Amino acid sequence: MVFFVIDVTDATFETEVIERSDGVPVVVDLWAPWCGPCRTLGPVLEKVVAGTGGAVELVKVNVDENPRISATFAVQSIPAVYALRNRRVVDGFVGAISEQQVAAFVARISPAPSEADTLVAAGDETSLRRALELEPDHVGAIVALGRLLVERGEPEETLLLLARIPETAESRQLAAEARLVASQVEVSADGVDELLEKLLESVKVDEAARQEFLDLLETLGPDDPRAARYRRELAARLF
Repeated sequence: MVFFVIDVTDATFETEVIERSDGVPVVVDLWAPWCGPCRTLGPVLEKVVAGTGGAVELVKVNVDENPRISATFAVQSIPAVYALRNRRVVDGFVGAISEQQVAAFVARISPAPSEADTLVAAGDETSLRRALELEPDHVGAIVALGRLLVERGEPEETLLLLARIPETAESRQLAAEARLVASQVEVSADGVDELLEKLLESVKVDEAARQEFLDLLETLGPDDPRAARYRRELAARLF
């Protein structure tokens, strides 16, 4: 399964952290670009959380840009890391710690693996479908099976599967890829800009063009500078 780290803001904290923690433990990494220990700890957190196969999720908060979240956690020094489950802080630590200590922290908040978790770890289609028979809303199974189906050219089932689970950055990107495949949109990495420019001409009056434009932006990923630029272009055309 592809591992995503979500950058959370004051505006998205309620949805991406508080509400999301009802379904899965969420680790919140409070950091800042100027913080050396933060840059040391971040990759360790990502590695360990990725190793849970979706049983635990990780979000990052830039404390300089999100004062409301910082105030919520009463942050006095960084890096500061907190784990939320069922909308409550259940564990946390401050400062850069070793990978072994991070692993122990994540293990404390991780639910015990179920039979479905074990099947998802196998990764093949038969195992993933069996996992969904046991747990129809298993996030890891749905995303992994959905990605296999998209790669095989069967996007309709992927969209039906994704409708079962709360929306995340990973599920949004997969849904966008599925809709593009369903619309038979094929574009190479160096052809995205050309297609986006063409779609901009129609986004105000053509809902299908607008959805295709948004889906293409979603597939670029949050770190691609073109995504922010084209979102501004879209807003200018619509408003």
